[in-house]
Order: sequence, then C-alpha cells, then structure tokens
Amino acid sequence: MPERAPADAPLPAGSRPKPLCLACGASDSEPWASASDIEYCTSDKTYAYLHCRACDCLWIDPVPADALAEIYPPNYYSYGTEDSTFIGRIKNVLDRRLFRSLSGAVKGSTLRALDIGGGSGAALDRLREADARFGDTVVVDMDDGAKRIAESRGHTFFHGRIEDYHSDGLFDIVLMLNLIEHVANPAEVLQKVATLLRPGGRIVLQTPNWRSLDHRLFRHRSWGGYHCPRHWVLWTMPGFSALAESCGLEVVSAKYTQGAPFWAISVLHLLKNAGLVSVTARRPIPEHPLVGPLLAVFAAFDLLRKPFANPSQMVFVLTR
Repeated sequence: MPERAPADAPLPAGSRPKPLCLACGASDSEPWASASDIEYCTSDKTYAYLHCRACDCLWIDPVPADALAEIYPPNYYSYGTEDSTFIGRIKNVLDRRLFRSLSGAVKGSTLRALDIGGGSGAALDRLREADARFGDTVVVDMDDGAKRIAESRGHTFFHGRIEDYHSDGLFDIVLMLNLIEHVANPAEVLQKVATLLRPGGRIVLQTPNWRSLDHRLFRHRSWGGYHCPRHWVLWTMPGFSALAESCGLEVVSAKYTQGAPFWAISVLHLLKNAGLVSVTARRPIPEHPLVGPLLAVFAAFDLLRKPFANPSQMVFVLTR
C-alpha cells in the first residue's frame, strides 16, 4: 500500500496538496462525479467524487470530517428504532438466516459479538435470536442517543469511534454493516478490527458496489449509493478484497446482493426534480411514503437480474 506523504511536507506557495486515495493512499485519481445531499437536504453544498486508478475505488474530496453534526442529522435513519414495516420484517428474517449460518462455523459454548455502527443494537438482537450462545454483545457507535435503547436490550454500549475502543477479550463475530464506507481511513479501521477478532472468528461486512447498473444510470444525478456526503469510499469486489487482505484478513466469502435503497433514492430525486414529489429536511427521502413500494420493486428487480449483472451491494465474510 503506498505510504501517505507527511502532513507537514513543504508545498509550493499557493498550491493544494495532491489528494491521496482514502483506500490505498495513491495519488493517481481522476474527477468522476459531483453530488449533493439529496436524501436529507442538510446543505446545498456540492461534493466531488474522485476515481482512484490504482485501486478502482471512488472517494470524496475533501472529506467533510469536521461537519459530522451537520451531515448526520437527528432524523438520520440508523439513529431510529427497529424497522417494523413489512420490508423490515423480511430483512430481519434474512439477517437471522445469515447469522445462523455464520455462527455455526464458530465453536464455543459462550460467544461474544461486536457491532460497529450498530446504533440501538437491532442487528445484535437478530444475532442472539439466531444463536443463543451470544451472551456478551457490544455496540460501538457515534450516536449517544442510541445508548439507552441498546443498553435496555442488554447490550454494552461504547460511545465513540472503533479506533478508540478497547476490549479485555476478543470477539467471535464482528458486524460491520454499511459502516466501512463512512470512514476516512478504512485500512486503519480494518486493522483495528482484526486485533479484536479471535482466530477463526468472523467479520460480516456489507458495503456498496459502485460498478452497477444504477450507478451508470445516475452517476451524474447524485446517485443514491453516494449517500452524499456520508459515503466517503466506495469499492468494487476485487478492490475491497485486496484492501482486506492487505490488512491481514482472509476473505471467506464475497457475494453481491440487492441495492434497492440506492435505486429508490435516485428515482425519488428524479421525481422531485420533475416536481412530482416533495423532499425536505423535515421529511427526507427515507421517510417518504413512496420509499416502501420502491424498495420492494427494486429489491425484486435486483434479485432477478443478479445472475446476469452485479447489483450495488456486497456482503463479505472475513476472518484472520
């Protein structure tokens, strides 16, 4: 992995440091797209996404790391309680099936699980339903508002970044569901997680795949997969696999899955621009009544076409 230049390296007067890829540290990037916050309307700012020729990822420049309170509003979807809709119930069933298949490969009478970015602990609830051996469950999340709910469900809660979390023991299962694309230094996060995983344990990681049909159609229309400006790095399957292996992790399995949310967000934005629907900061796209039907339609569409074309979400199982 290319080394990053020292932050205090001298630069010519009036020049800007050459941006370095957030995933691999290379400087060989090209402009790719511009996008704005079409989901939550937190600002009118336009953000640039670059394409790294070295590792084939997309990344945001500059990283809005000093604007977290702005870009993650109080009504952000992961800060809420459990989704009780029909789509949410189907997801819960599928999560339990996935967790049951994974935990079966992990030996032991009592197991520990960690959910990074797990909010109020809903995914850990599904994990415990799938396998009663999980007695010690921990959530690491930046949303302090989720602490009360997570602890009421029996989970330990750490308010902060995974980079700052320390544990007296190792974990058998680590969940990283739609998390790694939100961080400015994904390699550092993966290396930290590797130190928290016991040998033979499993990391379940979900992240977007940007080389997909919906990205091609909406590349210059603030594609929903940018989740702009909250998704900072987006990979392909080969690109992320290479990153994980460079961090000392082994890819046990990698598969594509449906990316219905990205379709739904992109289509609703088109309808908004046509004056057919209203989207505001008070009623963002995730709360729009058309979201549910659009999710159902595009989930079915992606699953039907998956044998012939790669959808825009990936699920990795990693170990060390």
